Amino acid sequence: MNIKRYIRRLKALVEFERRAEIEAMKKEIALLSGKEREERRRAILDLRGYLQGKEFGYLLVRFSREKVIDTEIGVGDLVVISRGQPLKSRFFGVVTEKGKRYIVVAVDNLPSWALRRVRIDLFANEITFKRMIATLNNLTDKGVRVLRFGLGQKEPKEPKSVSFEKIDNKLNKVQEKAVGLALGTRDFLLIHGPFGTGKSRTLAEIALQFARQGKKVLATAETNVALDNLVARLFGRARIVRLGHPSRISNDLIRASLFWQVENFHRYRIVKNFRNIIDKLIGKRNEFQKPIPSLKRGLSDKKILALARTGQTKRGVGYQTIRSMAEWIKIQTEIKEMIKESKVIEEEIGQEIINLSEIILTTNSSAALEFIEGVEFDVAIVDEATQATIPSILIPLNKARRFVLAGDHRQLPPTVLSEKARELSLSLFEKLITNFPQNSILLNIQYRMAEKLMDFPNREFYQGKLKTDDSVKKIGLNDLVIKKKKFGNLWDDILSSEKPICFLDTSSSKRKGEVQRPGSFSKENPFEAKLVREVLDKLLEIGIKKEDLGVITPYKNQAQALRRILEEGIEVDTVDGYQGREKEVIVISFVRSSKEKELGFLTDLRRLNTALTRAKRKLICIGDKKTLAAHPVYGRLLDFIKKEGGLFSIDEV
Repeated sequence: MNIKRYIRRLKALVEFERRAEIEAMKKEIALLSGKEREERRRAILDLRGYLQGKEFGYLLVRFSREKVIDTEIGVGDLVVISRGQPLKSRFFGVVTEKGKRYIVVAVDNLPSWALRRVRIDLFANEITFKRMIATLNNLTDKGVRVLRFGLGQKEPKEPKSVSFEKIDNKLNKVQEKAVGLALGTRDFLLIHGPFGTGKSRTLAEIALQFARQGKKVLATAETNVALDNLVARLFGRARIVRLGHPSRISNDLIRASLFWQVENFHRYRIVKNFRNIIDKLIGKRNEFQKPIPSLKRGLSDKKILALARTGQTKRGVGYQTIRSMAEWIKIQTEIKEMIKESKVIEEEIGQEIINLSEIILTTNSSAALEFIEGVEFDVAIVDEATQATIPSILIPLNKARRFVLAGDHRQLPPTVLSEKARELSLSLFEKLITNFPQNSILLNIQYRMAEKLMDFPNREFYQGKLKTDDSVKKIGLNDLVIKKKKFGNLWDDILSSEKPICFLDTSSSKRKGEVQRPGSFSKENPFEAKLVREVLDKLLEIGIKKEDLGVITPYKNQAQALRRILEEGIEVDTVDGYQGREKEVIVISFVRSSKEKELGFLTDLRRLNTALTRAKRKLICIGDKKTLAAHPVYGRLLDFIKKEGGLFSIDEV
C-alpha cells in the first residue's frame, strides 16, 4: 500500500474508534440509570466532597461516602463530575487517589455545587485520539520509516550483539543477550516476553546501558501502571524524568515527575518569591473597586487610567470610583506580568531538566507533550507494545531512529471498540515479528508460576520453549496455608498443593446453565458464581489472605454477580482487567454452558492464555466440560488437567 494512502487509512480508523468510544460512553450514560452504571463500575453515586488541598497547580477534592466504593475508575482516569446529569456537565477532573470509601480528583476549579450529592462518571478521553491524529499529520522520516517496516516495504538490518558491563547482576543469560542485541541494533529489536519472564527488568537494563553510552532515551508504555513499573526500576540509577499529569503518577514515584523536579529546582525560589508577592498584591488589589461592567459604563481600562491621571470623570462615574478602579487595574496589570514572568521561568526550568535527563519516561500518548517536542532521541523503548495500536505507538516512535519493543503477542491485543476499526487490533509488534523474526528474541525463563501451572500454556501457545526458574518450580498452596483443615468429600483433593491446577466440571449437574439479562449481550452463570464463593470460603478457612486471591471471568455480568456475593477485599475482574497482573491463587469462572455448546468470544485463545497465566501457586477452573470441549484447545486443556488428576465432577463434591 502507498504510504500516503496508508496514513489516510490510519487516520480514518482512529476517527472510527474515537466516535465508537464516545458514542458507547454517551449511549450507556443515556440508557442506564446512575445505579445501573454504578453496578457496571463506571459511576460512583451519592458522594460528598471537600477541598483537600492544592498540588502542582490543581485543586484536590476528596469525594467520599459511607458505602464501600467498588469501581473500575482508577488513578489517572478522566472523570466527569455532576449532580446527576453527566452529559450536561462540563466539570472534568483526573483521579489522583482511590480508597475503599473515597476518591480524590484533581480539578482546575471548584464550583460551589460540586460538594454535595455528587455523581462521578468515567469519561471518554479525546486527547489521546487528537494526539494520534496530530502525529499522523506530522510524521517525521523516522515515523514514515516505522510504517514502511510495518508494511514490509523496508528490510531492517539484523541486530548484532555488542558486549557490555552489566548494571543489574540478576539478569539471566537470555536477558543479557536481549540487552546486547538492543544495544547493537541499527533499526529495531523485538523482545517477546511471555508472562513472568522479566520484560521490565530487561528494558530497564537496556535504558541504563544506553544512558551510560551518553544516548538520549525515550521510554514509554501504553498504561501508567506499566510505566510506573519502569520508573521504579530506574529511579535513583540514572537522571530520569517522568512526564504526565501528576495525578497519573504513583505517589511513591512523584519525585521522578517533571512537576516535582521543577518545584524543587534551585531557580524555582524565584517563582516562589513571585507567588508571595502576587498573594500580597491580590490582598492589596481587593482594597480597591473591581472595574465591573455596570461601573465602567463602556469605558476601557486605558480610558479609566487616563481619567484617573487627569482627575476627570465621565458618563456619570464619580472620580473616587474612577480612581479606585484605576488602582485595581494597575495592580492587576502588575499581577499579570508577574504570572507571565513566573511561567517563563518555570518553562525554562522544565526545559533545563529535560535537557539534563538521560531517560525521559512517558505513556505513549504523553510522548506528544510539547515539553519534548524538539528533543532529539537516540532510541525509543516501549513496554506493553502488543497492547498499543499502531497510531498510539507511532507517537513515541516518531521521535527516535532506533527502537526496542517489548510485549507478548500471544496474549491480549490492543482493545478496539469499533468494528470499522478492527484492523487496529493488529499491533505493530505482531506485524514486525511475523515479517522479521530475525529481529526478535524470546525471553524464555519465567519466574512467576509453578512448573505444572506453566506446562499447558507453554506447550499450547509457546511451542514448549519456556522454562521455569528453579526458584518457583515447586512453589505451591502449602507455602501459604496457615490452618490445616479437613473438609471431606473431594475438597481436600481440590485444595491440595499436589494438584496445582484443578477443574470443577458442572456438566452433570442439574443446576448448570448460563443466563443473559434482558437488553444485555453479556452472560452470567449463577451456579458457577456460587461455586466460586464456596471455593474462596474454603481457601480463606485454611488461612489464604484475601489479597492473594483473584477471580477471573470473561464476562462483565458474571464479574458483577460475583462482586455482589463475595467478601470485600477479593479482587474480581475480567480477563482484560487482569492483563499484566498476577495472584498467588486464581479462580476462573468460564460461564458458558448450553446445549448448543457455543463459546462466543471464549474462542479468542489469547484471552484463555492470559487467564491461565495469572496464577503463581494454584489455579482452580470452573466450567461446563461438555460445552468447553467443543473447542479443540479447551479439549486439550481438559485432557491435561484430567491427566494431572485435577478434574472433578461437581456431583462428587
